[in-house]
Amino acid sequence: MDPRSGQRRRSHRPPPPHRIHRTPAIHRPPAAPKPAPSSSPPPPASTTPFKIENNTFRKLLGNGLTYPIPRFQRDYTWTQDDWEELWQDVQGTLQTDGETAHYLGYLVLQSADDKTFDVIDGQQRLTTITILLLAILKNLQRLIDAGNDAASNQRRLDQMRQTYIGYLDPVTLVARPKLTLNRNNNYYFQTYLAPLGRLPQRGLRASEHALRKAFAWFDQRVSEHLIATAGNEGMRLAQLGEDLSDRLFFTVITVTDELNAYKVFETLNARRVRLSATDLLKNYLFSLLDSGAESDPELRSLEDRWEFVVGRLQAENFPDFLRAHWNSRHPFARHSDLFKTIRSAVRTRQVAFELLREIEEDLDTYLALSSPEPSDWSPEDKRLAATLKLFRVRQPFPLLLAARRTFAPADFTALLRATVVISTRFNVICSYGTGEQERRYNEVAEGIANGQLTTLTDALPRLRSIYPEDQVFRSAFPNKTIRTTDSRNNKVVRFLLCAIEKHLSGQDLDFASATFNIEHVLPQNAPDGWGGIGNDDAEALLYRLGNMTLLEANRNGDLANREYGAKRSVFAQSSFAITSKLAADHAEWTPDRIAAHQNWMAHQAVALWRIPQLS
Repeated sequence: MDPRSGQRRRSHRPPPPHRIHRTPAIHRPPAAPKPAPSSSPPPPASTTPFKIENNTFRKLLGNGLTYPIPRFQRDYTWTQDDWEELWQDVQGTLQTDGETAHYLGYLVLQSADDKTFDVIDGQQRLTTITILLLAILKNLQRLIDAGNDAASNQRRLDQMRQTYIGYLDPVTLVARPKLTLNRNNNYYFQTYLAPLGRLPQRGLRASEHALRKAFAWFDQRVSEHLIATAGNEGMRLAQLGEDLSDRLFFTVITVTDELNAYKVFETLNARRVRLSATDLLKNYLFSLLDSGAESDPELRSLEDRWEFVVGRLQAENFPDFLRAHWNSRHPFARHSDLFKTIRSAVRTRQVAFELLREIEEDLDTYLALSSPEPSDWSPEDKRLAATLKLFRVRQPFPLLLAARRTFAPADFTALLRATVVISTRFNVICSYGTGEQERRYNEVAEGIANGQLTTLTDALPRLRSIYPEDQVFRSAFPNKTIRTTDSRNNKVVRFLLCAIEKHLSGQDLDFASATFNIEHVLPQNAPDGWGGIGNDDAEALLYRLGNMTLLEANRNGDLANREYGAKRSVFAQSSFAITSKLAADHAEWTPDRIAAHQNWMAHQAVALWRIPQLS
């Protein structure tokens, strides 16, 4: 039994150091960094600068210890993709044939008294798991409010709150928390989330919106879990909380001061104790292929082929390629499950040889998708692949690998164009989470790989669920804001404006050309009151797509922060149809005019980025 938590100690062995937040396997724990040789005796345990142990979430939070996140740590940043992955990890431990525990990586804590532990690394994971537990409490609260076994469920709620969240003052309803967030997030967390109260949605920081959305997302998942399982609802909710707190575990490194925290990070980054995923797979496959001394020449030949593949990709890119390759031929596998999945499927020499051959078959296509310009693809295919690269969208890669192997060239190009349209709607403008999108692409890829889908006509209807319909796209576009201070965002906006220009005038522009710039009609450095627009409104309007247009470089520099009337006369003379139309349609530049112009752009976008078979 664990003396602090009262729970049976688990004998899980975490994997060695890594830089991602989840891995599926359970291995021997990493060795602590060794001190330099010395003739002096080692220091007593009480003066050891850091210690390493494996702890479940229950052992961490289910005691009287507190975990403040230093005030100036970064804000909460996790998104739906991260929430989905964590929830899938939790679900994987609940299945009858699933993992008995799931490893969540390193936590680095700093403490001088073994009572209060500053969270140096791991705040996103601790915060999100706590939000998941609060979502469970919210579902318990609903049962209580509905009079569903209210007394028992109230006791469950109180016990879980005291164990994992902290003491709630009965008079003020202010939490006395176990976990304290940073200076920007803690007020919202303790005032609204922890008491399970009404969650305000206006006037918040982006990170506070992320906390609110995380809670709402997990609240929905917990409700769905309740519907999908049978039995007493309160007991099932309490059991879910107990299971995740017992089955999620970390390697906890506790240091005594900032210097030792730095040394720990330095050690974790510099001493790559574990094999890379690439080497791990290579060693496994070649162990299957090795049949004794008579196979040495064959193995040397295969190793040369392997190193050629890895060399062309660069070793750090191989795991991404391998996953895209695997998902283009097989049921969906997550990054964290990939090695386990391949190991389960590849158990003989024959299958290992086949995997190596298939890897070589897909290599050129993947390289062309990742770096289109050096490839031997047609100009149109290069242009479309370059657009996916610009968007940083890789979810369609398994589908495109499968289609390149099977489809006629014209069908492949049409499918590549369709993924660009979907990416523009789904990823760039609607900004949806990509988890379900990735699975849908995989399902269609699998259908192509097994021969069920042999043409574009077969495949396109299967993509309907990830193609935002015209009305949805048209509704999202007028509200889209893209900050062009980021170089990649700047290129995306140039791409969108150039595409609309081509739609209007037929001019086929190179969006990377230096002959024109993005013109912010309301200037980026506008003086307060420019055009009657105050600073607060200007901040919200500046990076709206409706406030941006194209302008020749030799005209753009002269306008600077001039009033709209002066700008309008220059816009009217522009060779760009999108810009001259702006001048013709808008005699003044106000928030209403910006909204109207962006609404007009939305109608152009719907006609421009459209798949007729799906619209």
